[in-house]
Amino acid sequence: MDYLREMALFVEVARMLSFKRAAASLGVPTSTLSRRIADLERAVGVRLLNRTTRSIELTEAGALYFERCRDIVEAARVAHEKLGEVAERPSGRLRVSTTAEFARLYFGPLVSDYARLYPQVTLEIDLNPNRVDLITQNYDIAIRIGPQPDSGIISRHLGTLRTTLFASPGFLSAAGIPTRPEDLASYSVVRNLNAPQPNVWALLREGETVEVPVVGPIVVNNFGFMRQMALAGMGIVMLHEPMVAPDVRAGRLKRVLPDWVVREAPVYALTASRLLPAKTRLFLAMLSSRVAPHLAASSGTGAK
Repeated sequence: MDYLREMALFVEVARMLSFKRAAASLGVPTSTLSRRIADLERAVGVRLLNRTTRSIELTEAGALYFERCRDIVEAARVAHEKLGEVAERPSGRLRVSTTAEFARLYFGPLVSDYARLYPQVTLEIDLNPNRVDLITQNYDIAIRIGPQPDSGIISRHLGTLRTTLFASPGFLSAAGIPTRPEDLASYSVVRNLNAPQPNVWALLREGETVEVPVVGPIVVNNFGFMRQMALAGMGIVMLHEPMVAPDVRAGRLKRVLPDWVVREAPVYALTASRLLPAKTRLFLAMLSSRVAPHLAASSGTGAK
């Protein structure tokens, strides 16, 4: 028996001393309410109400039970209302896990605007690239790039992040422009230390894959520094398209082999549940409105 639910029914009847009025207030049939109270009396082993054809009265035990239950039911109601307020009003701590590069690309204006709009929320942005356990480590959102395991975590697809090749106009003017992936073997490149095969680049085009051995004097594990090396004319570099979009528009960098991509990876916002408080829902909404369009614009092979 759901004793808290039965208590709430009993308290309403005891307040009104009428099954008919209490049933109307609760939105249940009078017969159902009468039966539920009778079940409660059998469960507790004592009569709580004296019933006549015209009225009902609290027994001595019923009056004592009413005094105790009234406070419990009221406390439960207040707790329920408070939870509703938490669900609708952004407040508390919001813990977000993402990578440093993704945060650098997108989180600056987003986080500052969110903080101004919702000052009752304390934002905790973790830029550690290691995977986090949303449940045991109490994170609200994790932004992850690449396919995600089927772990019961809720995944919201934000878009696709393209990784392609770039170089400075000065470097290409001096070294020449490669026209096919195999040409890369004779160019100086900046390699990614975190890549599965730093010395082999795999390029993709419409289902075709070409692997090319590459060489170069610089190997680094940070995309920001790789971008700096590309701008300095140190070679061809593989970078996320959104990261260098301003450089391309300004003519500081050019796409290399524009019909080919290195990687197209889905970007997800992960949460432990679909039932989210306001602070989390609003942050996800800002991600969708501000980040997703940039990612969507970078998808599709052959874009120049």
